[in-house]
Amino acid sequence: MSYISIGNNETIRISAIPELSYSSFLEFNVSSMIKANSSHCVNYFGYPYKGKIKLICCIANDDLHTINISSSIVDSQAQLPSFTKHNLAFEKYEREIHENFGTQYVDHPWLKPVRFPFNRFNKSLRVADYPFFKIESEELHEVGVGPIHAGIIEPGHFRFICNGEQILHLEIQLGYQHRGIERLFLERKKLLQRTTLAENIAGDSVASHGVAFVNLWESLCNYHADRDLQLARTIALELERIAIHTGDLSAMCTDVGYQLGSAVFGRLRTPVINYFQKWCGNRLAKGLIRAGKNNYPLTEALMGELTQLLDDYEKDFEEIAEEQFSLPSVLARFEKTGVVTAEQAAMIGTVGMSARMSGIKRDIRSSHPHDLYYELQHQPVIKKQGDVYSRARMRKKEINQSIEYVRELIQDIPMGKHRIGLSGYPAPDSFAISLVEGWRGEICHCAVTDEIGELVHYKIKDPSFHNWLATALAVRNNEISDFPICNKSFDLSYCGHDL
Repeated sequence: MSYISIGNNETIRISAIPELSYSSFLEFNVSSMIKANSSHCVNYFGYPYKGKIKLICCIANDDLHTINISSSIVDSQAQLPSFTKHNLAFEKYEREIHENFGTQYVDHPWLKPVRFPFNRFNKSLRVADYPFFKIESEELHEVGVGPIHAGIIEPGHFRFICNGEQILHLEIQLGYQHRGIERLFLERKKLLQRTTLAENIAGDSVASHGVAFVNLWESLCNYHADRDLQLARTIALELERIAIHTGDLSAMCTDVGYQLGSAVFGRLRTPVINYFQKWCGNRLAKGLIRAGKNNYPLTEALMGELTQLLDDYEKDFEEIAEEQFSLPSVLARFEKTGVVTAEQAAMIGTVGMSARMSGIKRDIRSSHPHDLYYELQHQPVIKKQGDVYSRARMRKKEINQSIEYVRELIQDIPMGKHRIGLSGYPAPDSFAISLVEGWRGEICHCAVTDEIGELVHYKIKDPSFHNWLATALAVRNNEISDFPICNKSFDLSYCGHDL
């Protein structure tokens, strides 16, 4: 057997994952799986194993709701044929493996650095020496933006190659604030410490990464969350989606000079995040999601406030959204701007909104449902044009959808349940995987334990890992003045990428 097929939030013995020769490993993951439209790679990584590198590849089959896991053991500095030659969606995974271990992929198009981690294989590589793509021409010029930006945005460098005002090429360099957060999951031994780390992977996705971690940890401990825990997590995920989508619509209005939309959408975001403050004491939902327990169970009073919040929000939201999507000056900047075609989106392996905007049905809530998404029977919002307008309309429709979900969920909330936390321990010599559809897209957490159940590897993938290249492709042949609205329409994470 070339693989073992498991479900989302499932734990298996590491010995149950078939170990293939590298040639068979490549053949299976590229030829057998990736060429199918229903399959995509949710994680591919390596970790030290008996003086060598153990590679684990996780391919999700969206139609069958399964994840196919296979592995191979290679020398750390082996000369290997690349997956990327056959499927570009693997390019960043293999660049990361090369950066971490020195593994050479002989036919990879460009093994440039991904993150510049502190424990990278080649410590002589510096972020200041990043090898940007060049086009030699007297008619072209380069424009550099960042890494220092105004306001609170995190560091990232954008290098444009332009012909006059037209963008021919954009390269995005990240890795300026690599925090070593995956390593910290191994060094911190207490569950609370690891939960806090998960909450801080990306500040706008506290609930999303928090749910991914606790679902994985409960799976490792053979703990099955009751409905009240799953319900609180599902509501938190959908409220986070409403809040961030609303804030993004505000920012998109700002970038096209629509001040009224910017102000009203910005105001509407505030009561949603303030509800988290009332629920758990933090506007970003820190402290809310915990493995095996809920320190802040929903009460009748909280349900009443949430119902009133949604009623008040929806009326004003529909009014300003109707104005936004009928205003010619807004539509002129949104429509046919920043297009990513379906072929491009599939080629680079986009996830979440960045896939659905181009007609790709990729949404963990329907393909690999977790928590109470089984009950909701989620149907993804799909657009076809792949432009800024599609990304804006998708946010609007997903907000409407999330409001419906929350209203449905709060009709049946168990009262007065409390938990004392997990009593079990992580399974030894095991592998676990958790997939969550955050507001930005697919999040994947993987863990490997040793013979006593201690973590030996923890792997995090934020959707931004896939989607930054979509931003770079979107701006080609656009005016450089359209870059802010293109960039904000994706709203990708620097820290989620840099970890």
